[in-house]
Amino acid sequence: MWYCFNVSGTHTVVVGDRGRLVVPAEVRERAGLVEGTTLVLLETPSGIVLMTRAQLRDRVRDELSGLDLVGELLAERRAVAANEDAA
Repeated sequence: MWYCFNVSGTHTVVVGDRGRLVVPAEVRERAGLVEGTTLVLLETPSGIVLMTRAQLRDRVRDELSGLDLVGELLAERRAVAANEDAA
């Protein structure tokens, strides 16, 4: 779920020369963006999302929370090994 700081959550930006975007000053101030801040452009099925590395890290952690990835991997490996042993 995405949260926005302004009423509409929408800001219009225009792609300029050499593909440059200008992030509105109010957004930069709220997000703490300064010259040299690295942003990540994420292509999703529903569109493009622009976020800081910290925001991306937090999003990935939220999406992976509660998952037992190690357990799933071990179960998968055990199933593959069992199939190989049976063959």
